[in-house]
Amino acid sequence: MWTTILIYGCLLCVAAPGLQWIEFQLLVRAHPGDLYMCLLAAGFLALGVWVGMRLMPRQPAGEGFVPNEHVRGTLRISDREFQALELLAAGRSNNEIASALGVSPNTVKTRVARLYSNLEVTQRTEAILSTRELGMLR
Repeated sequence: MWTTILIYGCLLCVAAPGLQWIEFQLLVRAHPGDLYMCLLAAGFLALGVWVGMRLMPRQPAGEGFVPNEHVRGTLRISDREFQALELLAAGRSNNEIASALGVSPNTVKTRVARLYSNLEVTQRTEAILSTRELGMLR
């Protein structure tokens, strides 16, 4: 009984790829234009990825970025406010910023409010986006 099962299993393993090949041949003959368009699209996708990788090489994180100090000075953002801003951009809460800087949460709220007024924004996300656009943060 096991030999019969083994023989039928082997025949199925040999026949299945053959049947798939026949089905593929019928598909290619029935829709050659679609197949050529698919191959052309795949080729252009590969070309686009290759050109993008060549034209836009990725820089390692933390290297090559120089904060724009001129803008920071123009906006009159102090060193402590900038430290709070960096921690805001890292996603820290006011209490976490306060413990990291060694100040009270009320001081952090004051610094964040001053940042908002200097940047003319009303939310954390706007402040972070604005400073990234100005080149102050990565």
